Amino acid sequence: MFAAMLFAISVVALAQFALYYWRAVLSGVASQPVSSAVFEAVHIPETELQGSDFGKLASLLELTPELKGAQGGLGSVGVYYKVVGKIADVFGQVLPALTTWSEQERMLCARYAAVLVERRLEANLAQAASMRSC
Repeated sequence: MFAAMLFAISVVALAQFALYYWRAVLSGVASQPVSSAVFEAVHIPETELQGSDFGKLASLLELTPELKGAQGGLGSVGVYYKVVGKIADVFGQVLPALTTWSEQERMLCARYAAVLVERRLEANLAQAASMRSC
């Protein structure tokens, strides 16, 4: 019985650590600079980026090809964006602070998508330049 309880506590602690680590990586990527070209492509002023712009940035990411063959999509960030939105929809009326937190998290996801678009565009431009130089 004690071993099972210890195992359950360990699994919960490991899951919590994994979630915090994933959130820290998400924040680290989202804090990187993004050129104005990305925001112009989706017709959003950089200072007016909102969480609701995630869909526009995600669709732009799908339009930019990944030349290296590695999967660099949104993956779990898209799921996180949807879950945070559903939490705000369900509990937002009862806890207004949850709505504010949800918007901050959704904006973080949108910023993450913008950084990924920026990375893909830079990689594609570098690949095109190297092909022209041959």
